Amino acid sequence: MARLFDKYKKEIVPALKEKLNIKNPMALPRLEKIIISAGVGKATENKDRIEAAMKDLALIAGQRPVVTFARQSVSGFKLRENEKIGCKVTLRRTRMYEFLDKFINLVIPRFRDFRGLNNKSFDKGGNFNMGVSEQTLFPEINIDQVQFTQGFDITLVISNGNQKASYELLKSFGMPFRS
Repeated sequence: MARLFDKYKKEIVPALKEKLNIKNPMALPRLEKIIISAGVGKATENKDRIEAAMKDLALIAGQRPVVTFARQSVSGFKLRENEKIGCKVTLRRTRMYEFLDKFINLVIPRFRDFRGLNNKSFDKGGNFNMGVSEQTLFPEINIDQVQFTQGFDITLVISNGNQKASYELLKSFGMPFRS
């Protein structure tokens, strides 16, 4: 079982019940899934970029990514409908908690000029969104084998959460927010 999930069950749930004044543990916010997506805009020019992004995303997430396709044609971007433009991975259960643990403890400290995560990156449903500038921040990626630097978007989907409750949940997990 994931270390962060144990911490959630034993420490975070009782603390959140008290802090948010919610008696029913099923009404507390909880992490449902993590979506890691890479939009590869230059894939229209070079088809190898999709394969490189998929390989890196598979190493980071621990499971095979799914290719995403363009929904409509945009002539200004030289983009045609049903053309490969990115990839994504959805993590749930144990892999989700292991990824979040690795992200908080290993990847975030490697950010350059890091002053904390933006606490205004929550949407109305309480989900948290952030971007990572390059894949070399992750320990699984060998810098010598990187063909193209690629950024990722990470979405933490939180159920039963509003912005305040989701913030408290992620803060208890150890996410370093700006003060």
